[in-house]
Amino acid sequence: MDTPQWFSDALSAVPAERDIEVLGASIHIKSWGDPGLPGIVLVHGGGAHAGWWDHVAPFLARRHYVVAFDLSGHGDSGAREHYGFEFWSAEVLAVVEASTFVRPPVVIGHSMGGWVSMAAATDDASVAGVAVIDSPLRSMSPEQEAARDKRAFGPLKVYPTLDDAIARFRTVPDQADSLPYVMDHVARGSLREVEGGWSWKFDPRIFGSARPTRELLEAVRCRAALFRAERGLVTTDVAAEMYELFGRTAPVVEIPLAGHHIMLDQPLPLVSGLLTLLADWDHSVPQVGNAVHL
Repeated sequence: MDTPQWFSDALSAVPAERDIEVLGASIHIKSWGDPGLPGIVLVHGGGAHAGWWDHVAPFLARRHYVVAFDLSGHGDSGAREHYGFEFWSAEVLAVVEASTFVRPPVVIGHSMGGWVSMAAATDDASVAGVAVIDSPLRSMSPEQEAARDKRAFGPLKVYPTLDDAIARFRTVPDQADSLPYVMDHVARGSLREVEGGWSWKFDPRIFGSARPTRELLEAVRCRAALFRAERGLVTTDVAAEMYELFGRTAPVVEIPLAGHHIMLDQPLPLVSGLLTLLADWDHSVPQVGNAVHL
């Protein structure tokens, strides 16, 4: 496959990696950039991992210290007996604390990771802002629905070769326009070598009862923004409802032609939108709800 130079250059920015322990589970962290710059924490979606941000983070790291991590039950982090917002949001805040940012960071979450980011953003002493990327206000995430309906995320299969496993990689929901070189990179990071071959890194038990509520949006104490994909899960009606629940102050940014997994099919427009938002937030007065916080 043809890989563009921008993508190769982004992956050449190799992140620092380490692990911390949070509530009995090992949490794997990646970081890019100068720790003296304003901070960003990136939170992946359900069944994904921090590597979904590998080609996005280096662009953000030109002016920010960027940290991404694997939620428990995902990627190279440890497993738990039970999962939910109370654990995952605690992991966000623990990563914030361990990263020793120069000031409270902006947390950016995709899909289910947007819900987790909002849960962490109820602590305005630790989080300066939250941006959620195509995180629908609905009873279940598409990953949870697929797991419930036994369409995906069942018992982990073992494939004889890495190529066999990569060929089976699919996103939920599927999107036809995902860039093949991004998909290949993300798929490789989703697999580990096990006895008899290769298998997925996620714990199938992650798809439980965790889901967003309107009260969660209303409880966010910092400024917020919503990114919606034109072909994603957040319809214009849902975006309007979320705007109201965020106190009518959160900008709604649409990424044209994007599917739900924006970093897979429209990564550069996503980067542009995020950098624009961050530049504005770096030079403006935070407003939350109907009150200006000075």
